[in-house]
Amino acid sequence: MSQPARQLHLGAFLMGVGHHLAAWRHPDVDPSGAVSFAHFRQLAQLAERGLFDALFLADNVGLPAAPPSTLSRGGLPYHFEPLTLLAALAGVTERIGLVATVSATYLPPYHLARKFATLDHLSGGRSGWNLVTSGTDWEAQNFGLKEQLSHQERYRRAAEYVTVVKGLWDSWEDQPYLFDKDSGRFFDPTKLHPLNHQGEYFSVRGPLQTGRPVQGYPVIVQAGSSEHGQELAAATAELVFIAQQTREGAQAFYRGLKARVAAHGRDPDQVKILPGVLPVVGRTATEAEEKFAALQALIDPAVGIGLLSGLIGHDLSGYPLDGPLPELPVTEGWQSRQQLFVELARQEQLTIRQLYQRVAAARGHRTVVGTASQIADQLQDWFDNEAADGFNILAPTLPHGLADFVDQVIPELQRRGLFRTAYQGTTLREHLGLARPAHPRAAAA
Repeated sequence: MSQPARQLHLGAFLMGVGHHLAAWRHPDVDPSGAVSFAHFRQLAQLAERGLFDALFLADNVGLPAAPPSTLSRGGLPYHFEPLTLLAALAGVTERIGLVATVSATYLPPYHLARKFATLDHLSGGRSGWNLVTSGTDWEAQNFGLKEQLSHQERYRRAAEYVTVVKGLWDSWEDQPYLFDKDSGRFFDPTKLHPLNHQGEYFSVRGPLQTGRPVQGYPVIVQAGSSEHGQELAAATAELVFIAQQTREGAQAFYRGLKARVAAHGRDPDQVKILPGVLPVVGRTATEAEEKFAALQALIDPAVGIGLLSGLIGHDLSGYPLDGPLPELPVTEGWQSRQQLFVELARQEQLTIRQLYQRVAAARGHRTVVGTASQIADQLQDWFDNEAADGFNILAPTLPHGLADFVDQVIPELQRRGLFRTAYQGTTLREHLGLARPAHPRAAAA
């Protein structure tokens, strides 16, 4: 029997009313959608109609440390706590995966393990956890700290955190319930195992209250591209989101991470790498360029500088907008993103204004502007040349940009045999072609 042709995977990265920094100001966009469940329900059902593998919600745990007058000039990208929102969306969707970002730095591992196990059960096996370590002092200050932990310590701590969470998910074996009224046994006691973890950072007795997730483990997602981030991804992740501007850069990351995965004794095919892409789709190339130019014209310079400063880990508000990016100390925050922006500014000799204009669309992810066929050409080029297993799609405006992709680009990908025409499975693991992890006791038997 011949193997089915390799097909790409797609995530629908939902953020407020669009990923472009000025999306909320666009005349066709209703900015109140950012604080409306009905808006997200519409988006989830639209993405499911497009047969996306998963919805993805990013998050942080605080508002940036900027004056309210400055904050008021930008849309709110993270109004809803993502796990709660995805639990609600699980009830209005049937197949699409549900991936939430939750920080391993500020939530105890028992809480996280239980919340994701619950979402996996409520959704019939569709949950995924995007593991982040958080990257700002203003988040740390919401949890009793003056400043964030060092980059190295956050990732060292996160590695143990994942071990604890997996151990808690395994504290129940599969199918433990008896519901035997005659014997008086609700579950088989031999299938419940305390964790009793004692480590450098965590002491957790367990077992978990919630049974083993439908998927064994919810899909573990990671997005860090720093040295520490790549090592954590190679050891633990199954889905990796990255930001790359060029095919050559994406190829180097793709091949390097797959090699690291193999060095950890894992199957590289069981780790899917999805670069972020912001597509601006037009019926003609000219229409697409006009759409993008209209959004760029709406960027508020104060908001652009604020976004760039936050991502780069250094306040740039005191530097000339039309001057070069200054030399910057290495941040303890998002190191890979800082490196990406510094390299982009140096290679293309961008001013600070030009750099924030580039960042405003997709925060360092690639922007592609054109017709459905032109965009499909670019996605296929990366997919066919070891640069991607698929893409995390960042619609510039919502719902319009997502609808453009679903109605125009996805049919073109399907015509090329690059994307599914129907869901074949019911769980996120099945959509991604990832194996369900066996319980350690079953594997040892």
